[in-house]
This record gives sequence, structure tokens and C-alpha cells, in this order.
Amino acid sequence: MKKSVLVPAVLMVSVFVVGTSEYLIAGLLPQVAADLKVSVSTAGQTVTAYALGVVIGGPLVTIATVRLPRKGLALGLLLLFAAGNAVCAAAGSYEMLIAGRVVASLSHAAFLTLALMVTTRVVEPHRVGMAIAAVGSGFSVATLLGVPLGVLLGESSGWRTPFAVLAALAVAVTVLLAAVLPRQEASPTSVRAEIATVLGRRVLVVLATTAVGLAATSTVFTYLAPTLTEITGFGPAAVSTLLLVYGAGSLAGGLAAGRLADRSLAGTVRGTFLGLAVVLAVFPFAVPSAGPAVAAVLVLGLLTSATTPVLQSLLLRQAGSAPTLAVSVNVCAFNIGIAAGSALGGGLVAMDGLRWLGLAAAVLSLAALAISYAAVPRRDLAPAG
Repeated sequence: MKKSVLVPAVLMVSVFVVGTSEYLIAGLLPQVAADLKVSVSTAGQTVTAYALGVVIGGPLVTIATVRLPRKGLALGLLLLFAAGNAVCAAAGSYEMLIAGRVVASLSHAAFLTLALMVTTRVVEPHRVGMAIAAVGSGFSVATLLGVPLGVLLGESSGWRTPFAVLAALAVAVTVLLAAVLPRQEASPTSVRAEIATVLGRRVLVVLATTAVGLAATSTVFTYLAPTLTEITGFGPAAVSTLLLVYGAGSLAGGLAAGRLADRSLAGTVRGTFLGLAVVLAVFPFAVPSAGPAVAAVLVLGLLTSATTPVLQSLLLRQAGSAPTLAVSVNVCAFNIGIAAGSALGGGLVAMDGLRWLGLAAAVLSLAALAISYAAVPRRDLAPAG
């Protein structure tokens, strides 16, 4: 099998393992709280600790390792991830669990950045968007399968077991990656050049597009389950099925968007956010009825996942010859947007606005669309390669 296919495939599996870790513990909080003798809200801070590790530690790790050979760095980051999850599995106290989550999180943004950068080096220029989408789909599969299966395993075998499995899987994919990943030297860039790229106007505008765009989708997605239960009237089994529909739509949408981005980056960026604005605006009026609710959830899944490959492709285009730190910071912008959207949605839900979250999210999507016009000047939109 050609390396241009094999390497992205193995990186996708690696991203799946890393992606599963982030949200896995959210489904196991009652068990964790009872075992470690803390409240559920305190146990929930393990999610916050991981997110802070990604947002703060990711760029720091990336900048500290920017001159290291890519293959050795990829293997080292996966082993760091394995070590963090092993600590979680063995944690005898809440403090040790937090420490393990932070250790694992330090590799998260840096590894995803590296996976995307390595992928762009082994595929043809006109297939970069599709390759980014393929690697990024590991996160969609993690949400669709990894997290639910991990939670089921934790419920049947104890909350520590999924973390032990993740540590073992991380070691396994490290061995696999060592076999297939070609040696790659670091880009001939400097820390100063990487920082200057991030602070450049075009990259900052892309980062703003990412944060605002992800805030739009997170506002609705965070509260999708209670919306379907309380507004549509679905039972728990139906909601679980619809979340699978959402995940399947996410996987298909991300791959399709990657292919479209290779053909027309500007059209895909703007079409994605315009489509999101429409479906989010329609969402409050669709969810009271079962049929329209199912259709709205599927379309939302398709368009939400499309944001990842198009924004990463856009960032790589605008970052030029020093993109590594910019990609890492963009991963952080995704997390910042998700956190902001969740907070906004929570505030609206507290004011009895559960049904109307889509309207606020639609405004944010239109804002991301407007910002994207500054991020993608028309004269820069010729297809890459």
C-alpha cells in the first residue's frame, strides 16, 4: 500500500485513540466520584483539567519541539499519552487522576498538529484537504464509537479499565506508526518565525473564524440530548440512536468537505458556515416534530464536521512556510470555541431557552461567515497544487 494512503490511515487510528480520551471520563463521572470520594462536580474538573492542558500546554509543547525530527516526536508524544492514561488507570487519589489527565492532555494538541503536518508531506498537494479530513475523522469515530464503547466498558468493568485499554492501544499504535512513518526532519523554520506567523493578520483572522464557528455548533450540540428529550419527546434509546445518526453524518460530512476543499477552498468555507446558519436557524422550528428533528440532526452533523478540514486547510494556506505553531493554536481555538458555545448555551438554558439555542448559534455562524471573508481574500483562492 502506498505511503500516501497508509500513513494517513495509521494517523487516523492514532487520532481516534487520542480523541477518545478527551470525553471518555464525562460518561464515567458518577463512578469516579464514588470511588475517589469526591462530588460529581469535583470529578467533572477532570474534563476541565484536560481542556486546559490542551489549550495551554499544546502550543508550549509544540513550540518547544518545533526543531525535533517529526517521526521521533510523533512516537514520543504517543508514549506520553500512554503514560498519562496509565497514571489515570492506576490513580489512587483524585489528585493523581488530575495529574494523569494533564500529562495525557499535553500530547493532545501537539500530536494532532504533528499528524496533520506529517500527512500534508506524504500526499499530493491537490489531496491535502482530503487527507486532513481523513486524519481528522479519527475524532468523529472517537465520538461515534470510542467514547460510547469506553463508557460501556467502564460501567461493566470499572472506570479504570477504559484508561488502561487506551494506554495499551496507544503503545500499539506507536509500534505501528514506527513501522510505517517515514523519517521526516523538522521544517527549516525558527521559533521566532513560527510566533510571527501566528501573530500575522491572516492567521489571526482564521483563528477567530475557528473559535466563533465552533462556538456556534457547540451551543446546540452540547444540549442536543436534552433538546431531543424535552422538546421533541424522544426517549433515551431514540436519543442514543439519533446521536449515532449525528456521528455518522459527521464522518460523512468531514470527508466530503475535505474533497470539496481541494477543489474550492473559499466556496467550501463559506458554504459550510452559510449552511450551518440556515440549519441552526431552522433547528428550533424542526425539533418539536420527530421527522424534521431527525433530518435537522443529520444535516447538523454533516455541516458541523465539515468545519474541521476546511478551517485547517485554510490555516495551512495562510500560514505559509511556518505553519506548525499556527496549526497547534488552531486546535486550541477549536477547544476555546467549544467551551464558549457550551457556556453560552448553558446560560440560555438557565433562562428557559433550550428550544431557541439554534437562533443564537445561527447568529454566531453568520459572524464566522463574515469573518471568513477577511480570512480568504478572493485573489488568494486559486486551488493549491
